[in-house]
Amino acid sequence: DEFISSPPRKTVRFGGTLTDILLKYEKGETADFELLKHQLSDPDIKDAQIINWLHEFRASVAYLTKELEQLVSILLKLPWLRRSREVVEEYLGFLGNLVSAQTVHLRPCLRMIVSQFVPPRITIREDDVDISDSDDDDENLSENFNTCHRALQTVARYVPSTPQFLMPILVENFPFINKSERTLECYVHNLLRVTVYLPTLRLQILELIIEKLLKLDVSTPQQDIEDAEETANNSDNEEKCTEEGLFDMEEDEERKGNKVVSSSSERMAHPLAERLDILMTILFSYIKDVCHVDGKLDINNTKNLYRDLVSVFDKLILPTHASCHVQYFMFYICSFKLGLAEAFLDHLWKKLHDPNNPSVIRQTAGSYIGSFLARAKFIPVVTVKACLDLLVNWMHKYIDNQDTGANAYCDVALHGPFYSTCQAVFYTLIFRHKQLLDGNLRKGLSYLQSLNFERIVMCQLNPLKICIPSVVNLFAAITRKYQLVFCYTIIERNNRQFIPVVRSGTGGDLVQTCTNPLDSFFPFDPYMLKRSKKTINPFYQFWEELSAEDLENLKKPIKRGTSEDEDDDFLKGETPQNDGVVGIAPNSYESNTRSPVSSIGSPPDCYVPYPQ
Repeated sequence: DEFISSPPRKTVRFGGTLTDILLKYEKGETADFELLKHQLSDPDIKDAQIINWLHEFRASVAYLTKELEQLVSILLKLPWLRRSREVVEEYLGFLGNLVSAQTVHLRPCLRMIVSQFVPPRITIREDDVDISDSDDDDENLSENFNTCHRALQTVARYVPSTPQFLMPILVENFPFINKSERTLECYVHNLLRVTVYLPTLRLQILELIIEKLLKLDVSTPQQDIEDAEETANNSDNEEKCTEEGLFDMEEDEERKGNKVVSSSSERMAHPLAERLDILMTILFSYIKDVCHVDGKLDINNTKNLYRDLVSVFDKLILPTHASCHVQYFMFYICSFKLGLAEAFLDHLWKKLHDPNNPSVIRQTAGSYIGSFLARAKFIPVVTVKACLDLLVNWMHKYIDNQDTGANAYCDVALHGPFYSTCQAVFYTLIFRHKQLLDGNLRKGLSYLQSLNFERIVMCQLNPLKICIPSVVNLFAAITRKYQLVFCYTIIERNNRQFIPVVRSGTGGDLVQTCTNPLDSFFPFDPYMLKRSKKTINPFYQFWEELSAEDLENLKKPIKRGTSEDEDDDFLKGETPQNDGVVGIAPNSYESNTRSPVSSIGSPPDCYVPYPQ
């Protein structure tokens, strides 16, 4: 009864068998062929019809030569993804048969699959303006993506050369950065999924993604992000004032332990920063997932991924000046194992001291070493000391070779890598001096004295004149306190020689500026993207200001003969969250020495007055 009462499958079609139609077409009879194309293009085509057609096409793939690419194009446009399971399985079978019999259709097949890596577009018009973008509410999106990856794996199984044809298509289809966040998120996520089953493409895919992330990063300077957040906070505060008391009930329901749960609080106010935040979160998750198997670090997986990421770092990150966030993929993977952090430092060191590298790359490598040593909590003091030994020894050898003769004068163009190394060492000392002296003050001081900072500071190359003023002044304060070197005479002399750069402002006024002659930056300055910084912050050394009392202590030199039991409060006090990093409040002097490099959470531009 059930069989009799059920309606027959709708398989209405016109013309003869598919083979007959294709043979007739070869002889020049096109009527049935045109009818076939029309039926396949019907937007109301039913599942049963698709299955029947695909079944016939699978048996006739030998006829689907290059001359019939128009017909194949129509088949590739069939709405197979959002259909029944039977349609999907039949279509996957058809794709496998097609590419194995007619590899000429490989590229169109790959293009069709990759085009499904983003949510489908929906048409939206506002005031006669087309603002169409992705359909973010498609509930079956995840399942559709899974099916796409099955399709790609099917094609790759039948055609081993798939990866070399696929990569250019992945590049072509990468969405523009002004597309919706969801579109970019889906595409990047799917690209990273491809690397799991086509590992030969991993390096190229990581290069592609990181190149796009870099473009986003350099398009959103830190100052722009800060300004956007400040504007958004001000407008939010105004709205809260006007709406106060209206939504108490909702707030009570959403409140969890004095915190209001709000997804909007994690959104970046700057639209490009919001896109970058989402994509960096995906990249960090990918790195974690590849390196960990069943929650445990897999050494081989981690090493292999590290090699790929270092390769991308060398090719894209090192030559890019003043990126703020993307380089943190190296910071993150190095946090998994000390050996990786040491390998990264060694890699940067080789870049720095190799005279065959361009000066700008060597200087940037120096900036990375200093910033990494200062900011990475996972690097122990023993590694910091080993790096300082390496860097300082190289600096002394450089002074031996350059401090006499024709080039023995202060010039960034001639000695850029040397100045970058000096700044890296000064910066590291500012952040790590407490740890270097911790436990045994006399032993720590003996170590710092052995570095012979006095010779470096006093040499003809005059690094204090070139390095960023905020770093120089903090270094001077710390080295004075521990009587390692007295920098103020040189700083005063350099200041007297300082000639401000004057340019005309927009209103015709003269504006005094100060250039950064080393053109340096601190690559691991505080990370500002709200979602992805949750991954970085646990491993990150923040800068914290000292109290007025600590500041006074910093100005008092310690006595050479001080025993460990007589250490002052500055040395024996509680270690703050940042493991005892010092900070000095800026004063009026800074207007003449302000560096253009500034960011929240970095050492402020400052000046410790010349001791009377």
